[in-house]
Amino acid sequence: MNNRMNHRRPERFFTSLIASLFVCATLTLAAQKKAATPASPSIFTRDNGKFSIQLNGQPVGHEDFEIAPDGGGWMARGTTDIKPPDAVPSRVTGALTLQPDGTPISYQWTSQAEKTNGAHILFANGVAKITIEMQGARPFEQDMTFGTPLVAVLDNNLYYQYAVLARVYDWSKRGTQNFPVLVPQELTPGTIAIASAGSLRVDGKAYDGLRVVASDLEVVLYLDANHRLMRLEAPSAKVSIVRD
Repeated sequence: MNNRMNHRRPERFFTSLIASLFVCATLTLAAQKKAATPASPSIFTRDNGKFSIQLNGQPVGHEDFEIAPDGGGWMARGTTDIKPPDAVPSRVTGALTLQPDGTPISYQWTSQAEKTNGAHILFANGVAKITIEMQGARPFEQDMTFGTPLVAVLDNNLYYQYAVLARVYDWSKRGTQNFPVLVPQELTPGTIAIASAGSLRVDGKAYDGLRVVASDLEVVLYLDANHRLMRLEAPSAKVSIVRD
């Protein structure tokens, strides 16, 4: 009996070794396959800087902004200080988290002037769940439904969001592209149309142009060769935004 056991041990050892090698090979192939799977491509690149805000050609404020990776997505944020003539100075901040394709995940804004107000918005499946906090009032909630998860967020006096919009525009297709839009500080939904404005020149420099048209406003974006926002003009409002 002992001889039989001794005779079978090499066979069992060999069988166990084959099984172990098979498991290891399977795990290695799975790891290689996982490592070879590319990450989701992003439409964004890092950017940061400052915009000067001009009204009728006169400086009335500035905005500091940054667009940077944030976990598996991107964060675009900005702080604007405005001191218009004969008006109360104000500061507004906005932080927008995005998926790599530009779909919004969340947005938070605060506005400080005579009162401090703000809101937090969560986006999911084309629905924006908004929690609004107004100084002196109880928070309240409101939902807005859009036909697509890809919603453009264009808030008041936060111009870095037009830099995000210039990335969301599909340059390979060009033409006129329509997007649902949300103006959070006004709780206003709508639609915008974006189209190439061709090559534009200002102060002897050439830019790629984008024309953004809403129901009550038209702005022109001036972009460098990497499609970074360098200038914004809103002729009807007599507002110019210029990167420092």
